[in-house]
Amino acid sequence: MAKVKASSSVTAEDVLHEIRVKLYPNTLPNVEGKYVARTYNRKGLNLEDLCTTLKRRTKYEGDYNEALKVGKAIIDEAAYQLCDGHMVNLGYFSIYPNIGGTFDTQRDKYDREKNPVSFRFRTLAKLRRLASLINVEIEGLADAEGLIDTFIDGSSQTTNKYISGGSIFTITGEKIKVFDDGVNEDCGVFFVKADDPSVRRKVTSYLAENSPTKIIGVTPVLIGPADYRVEIVTQFTSGSNFLKTPRTIVSKFELKLT
Repeated sequence: MAKVKASSSVTAEDVLHEIRVKLYPNTLPNVEGKYVARTYNRKGLNLEDLCTTLKRRTKYEGDYNEALKVGKAIIDEAAYQLCDGHMVNLGYFSIYPNIGGTFDTQRDKYDREKNPVSFRFRTLAKLRRLASLINVEIEGLADAEGLIDTFIDGSSQTTNKYISGGSIFTITGEKIKVFDDGVNEDCGVFFVKADDPSVRRKVTSYLAENSPTKIIGVTPVLIGPADYRVEIVTQFTSGSNFLKTPRTIVSKFELKLT
């Protein structure tokens, strides 16, 4: 395993954090180098998780439920103010609204599709300082056959944690596009019961997005309570090519059915 220091000007005593990464083939245009590094298998943290780690890691002596209540109230207020056009500065980073697209004249009316509203993230000096104190540990090459990196549940707004039947989901990863020769019904997105792989449900609804790095769809009704893994069966390899035999990509994380 190789370790890479984030900044040559930082001493060993300054290092506070470590990020583990694997190397993936570099598919970025006009970017030299054979591989790029990406984090992997890191659990997404929600507000409940952060309040728990706050209690365990620091000397915070406040009540957990009160911290959670206040934290939710602050986040809700930040979202409200963002939607009123304010930039929100949270010390380590700021978030601000952005209007996309262009206007042809000063009399143009707002068009939701042509000028969508989005929110952008900007790192500030305190977070950039912390970034200089991070060591990166390279743990070799990633699986070239494909990778499911994150699963975002639209109902709970969590990452790699919960799954909700009938909710919109977003899957990100590498080489995950659902692609077949037109006759292979085994291809698709599946949710497989972790302790009983014979229980598996296929996503039969239309996939709103289906690309090599992102899939968006609707979770089918699942049997619970149970934990599930995400499974993608595809003949996609690269470009418009497809494999003769489907390959299977399975998430390394499990999702708890809500």
